[in-house]
Amino acid sequence: MKFSSGEVAHLAKLSRLELSESEQERIGQDLEEILGYVAKLDELDVSQVEPTTHAVELAMQLREDRAQQVFEREQVLSNAPAVSDGMFRVPKVVGDS
Repeated sequence: MKFSSGEVAHLAKLSRLELSESEQERIGQDLEEILGYVAKLDELDVSQVEPTTHAVELAMQLREDRAQQVFEREQVLSNAPAVSDGMFRVPKVVGDS
């Protein structure tokens, strides 16, 4: 797949990268090469390969579920920089601006 300079510039913008013209050209060539390797995978016959969810079979290691002592609210909130009505107070991050 051939990448135009506009497509590479768009990908760079989405990635928040500032690229010179020569960098855009080199990255465009690199992307073409990478997609060429990926396209080679289409040549493989995988009709007899069973789908997997993980490359290595793993057993779940579960710990025993047991009750244990928890911290009291006051103890936890004592380390907070700001508290309001028994809860952590944090700066507003969503809303009208």
